[in-house]
Amino acid sequence: MLGDSTAVGLGDPLPGGAWRGVGPLLAAALGVPPEHYVNVSVTGARVGCVRTDQLPRVLEQAPDVAVVIAGMNDTLRSDFDTAALAEDLDATVTALQTAGTTVVTVRFHDHGRVFRLPGPLRRAHAVRVAALNSAVDTVVMRREALCVDLDLLPGAYDLRSWSVDRLHPSERGHRLLASGITEALSRADVAVAEPVSLVCSGGATAGTADHVAWLLAKGVPWLWRRGRDLVPYAAGIVARDLVRTGLRAAGTGRVPVVSLLRALPITVEGCSKTNCSR
Repeated sequence: MLGDSTAVGLGDPLPGGAWRGVGPLLAAALGVPPEHYVNVSVTGARVGCVRTDQLPRVLEQAPDVAVVIAGMNDTLRSDFDTAALAEDLDATVTALQTAGTTVVTVRFHDHGRVFRLPGPLRRAHAVRVAALNSAVDTVVMRREALCVDLDLLPGAYDLRSWSVDRLHPSERGHRLLASGITEALSRADVAVAEPVSLVCSGGATAGTADHVAWLLAKGVPWLWRRGRDLVPYAAGIVARDLVRTGLRAAGTGRVPVVSLLRALPITVEGCSKTNCSR
């Protein structure tokens, strides 16, 4: 497993505080013993981090199958670069395939359907996710890699498939993802020992107090940090829309409304350009 917090297993806690998630569920379905399962994913990882930090460690293991889940963190950063992202993903997939590994990656869903953002932020993020998916599509077609489309995954937009943060899959969501990956591998003639069960079991349960504690301690600070990176881009989209509206209005003699700009902070400080972040 290579990638970000979804690959780590966030959203599917085990009793005692560890994470399970898609990786162990997938390994069990493929009949991979625990000592042969390797997960080098890191919370907050971006696609560049996967290439530079995680890939060398995985190549040392000469795996039969590798799953790459990354890119969503890139869409939330001020230095989002589709060309660089595609280059990093292509290099990662190519290196793994050259080592004889069957590679599975994912294209992403409409995040705004499960995590509600203000209108301009939602539109800004949707544009970036579309760009990310375009990069994934290019690499998948070029390298003939396997890919699971989360937008088409059954149950992907059922809120039961998402943890309290609406950013990471719940146990049910991780099981759905693992099932989708095994189906893709099966179509590629990779032996699947047993299908992934969609019946939740073995995970830790979280009560209302746990949800509230997470939102206060983690959720709100995370949204503030990532929002500061995405807001200037969203402001640019709104500004361009207002300019187009103004040009159309100029042709009809009407004056455009510009009050939306007053509601959007434009200045952002401390935007990190590093490949990995928590």
